[in-house]
Amino acid sequence: MQKIIINGTLIFTMSILAFAQDKVGTCAAQFLQIPVGGKAIAMGGAFTALADDATALYWNPGAISRAQKHRLYAAQSNWLVESKLQWLGAQFMITSADALGISITNLNYGTREKVTTVAQPEGTGEYWDAGDLAFVLSYARNLTDRFSIGGSAKYIQQRIWHESASQLAFDLGLLFITQFNGLTIGACMRNFGGDLGLEGRDLLNRIDLDPDNEGNNETIVAKLKTEHWPLPLTFVVGASMPVLNTRLLRWTVAADAVRPTDNSQIINMGTEINIMQMLSVRGGYQTLFRSEKQEGWTLGLGLNVPVANFKLGIDLSYQDFGLFGMLQTTAVNVSF
Repeated sequence: MQKIIINGTLIFTMSILAFAQDKVGTCAAQFLQIPVGGKAIAMGGAFTALADDATALYWNPGAISRAQKHRLYAAQSNWLVESKLQWLGAQFMITSADALGISITNLNYGTREKVTTVAQPEGTGEYWDAGDLAFVLSYARNLTDRFSIGGSAKYIQQRIWHESASQLAFDLGLLFITQFNGLTIGACMRNFGGDLGLEGRDLLNRIDLDPDNEGNNETIVAKLKTEHWPLPLTFVVGASMPVLNTRLLRWTVAADAVRPTDNSQIINMGTEINIMQMLSVRGGYQTLFRSEKQEGWTLGLGLNVPVANFKLGIDLSYQDFGLFGMLQTTAVNVSF
């Protein structure tokens, strides 16, 4: 059985390398690639093989059945140009080997803006806004004591003023716990689905098909055609391992190889030092080997406190984003 699992993981990895392409800036729904979770971000996004909190619903749905407990997670990131990314997730063990999860991602672009025209530069009296949303359902199962598989179905919507685009997509994740010193290998394919194209009332216009002649219908309603763009399909293979594991101190290192279809391949690396299962110090580096980037170093802290019959956790992380400065993520999680 172990040989079958290893061979399956290798085939999954080879398919990642075979089908990934480099098409920079050719995908819609880029908010799906914004990392979530205070711990994961602090570790540089190297979380596919670790995925030990509810943000596994985002990083690797194949890992959620390893929790053996119920988990809730809420996070907010201060994103680019004063936008905010909110993520909510919950996972529940329905049997000792099966888990269900639900999560919501919302990118808030801020306050509404005035609609202005050349003729009305002070505003028309209307306001426009925009927002991105993803609603996700996940399921995972432990096939053996060392191997689990899971998947997610997600509804994606992008909206700007009266126009919107929506689509369905799927994630697939695998997790394999080896017999070598706690080494864990994970693999995930994210955002496999159709193309996105905007639709809405502002694309409808009255048109005269033959303006040079009279007698024809001058008020035919036509719809402006918009391009359809693919989702940011992403393939990831990761590994994590505890370098030191004692009752008082646990030191874990992790790395992910990431191959998006709309950019170059990168490596994310991260580490965590956990003291007495309460205080965690984390650090990492994002987008290693990408020549044109803004991402860089990450760091963060985590605190876990037992409260009654559950455990309360607080995660704080910062990521260096070049010209945009340091971006902060604050998160709260509960397990019971």
